[in-house]
Amino acid sequence: MLPHRHYKPTCNSPQATENIKKIIIDATERPCNRPHHARKPKHYYSGKQHGHTLKNTVIADGNKGIPVIGPTAPGSQHDYALLKEELDPKQPGLSSVEVSVDLGYQGIKDRYPAFHKIHIPHKKPRKSKHNPNPRLTPKQKKENRFLSRTRVAVEHLIGDLKAFYSLTIKFRNHIRNMADQVILLVAGLGSSI
Repeated sequence: MLPHRHYKPTCNSPQATENIKKIIIDATERPCNRPHHARKPKHYYSGKQHGHTLKNTVIADGNKGIPVIGPTAPGSQHDYALLKEELDPKQPGLSSVEVSVDLGYQGIKDRYPAFHKIHIPHKKPRKSKHNPNPRLTPKQKKENRFLSRTRVAVEHLIGDLKAFYSLTIKFRNHIRNMADQVILLVAGLGSSI
């Protein structure tokens, strides 16, 4: 079964707190050829990967699979910027969803207050004159470790997708929307195995 393109919560009643759905949000990048158009190379260049890439948002529900793969975007876009384009904060049913994200999604609590609960790791404080040796407290470290244990499920699912050779080598096809169709089909095949 192919994943959906946009996230739609199944539970729409705000009173249904016993039917909380847990999801994990992350993004994945895959290499592509350097575009030859004068303006486009900069648009596809990912400083994180040090190359030209394509990027997709992945929404997973634990170990069950990937129900949502966002549309393919150029690699220069930030993970959180992609999510803001794909998920409407006023969408009904978000109050029954519990979300886990990584530190790349700073500000998600302000933009999406409708979520039932948002789990985001604690960020190490900056070094300053008043705090020359910044550290997380033992409690914060423990919470970060617990969160990473739950978030590793989406990393494993993305790793399973990358077992397909078409997502790990440079994508050279120039047919319109073909890169988008490839990741959608691979995610569908991966969930059926």
